[in-house]
Amino acid sequence: MAYWLVKSEPDAFSWAQQCVNEVEPWTGVRNHSAKLNLKAMKTGDLAFFYHSNVGKEIVGVVEVVREAYPDPTAEKGEWVAVDMKARAEMPVPVTLAAIKDTPALAEIALVRQSRLSVMPISETHWALLCQMGQLSLE
Repeated sequence: MAYWLVKSEPDAFSWAQQCVNEVEPWTGVRNHSAKLNLKAMKTGDLAFFYHSNVGKEIVGVVEVVREAYPDPTAEKGEWVAVDMKARAEMPVPVTLAAIKDTPALAEIALVRQSRLSVMPISETHWALLCQMGQLSLE
């Protein structure tokens, strides 16, 4: 299993909407690095759901339930989407400020490549972020 972080602006698509819809296609990614990350996702992988711009915090966890397929919102190009299912709300949202204040997280893409909308998270960083958010997926 691999771990990821996906970003969404809550005024465009929020965690609350993800929960209501349960399974939702993750569409609209138009960055080549992020596209490659979507293509690398496998069924069963987990991703943090991060509210960008407003809130700037990890608010939940989603699970990949369908691997990469052509993005139906793309007018041209080889863009892809994956389907995500709401898995768990983060008991304590983990803010970007808290992440930046944690030296052990200094190397994650969220800090180093802040504009990237889909990024890998190491198992070690995943465990630390879950601990910070008081989340147990057992």
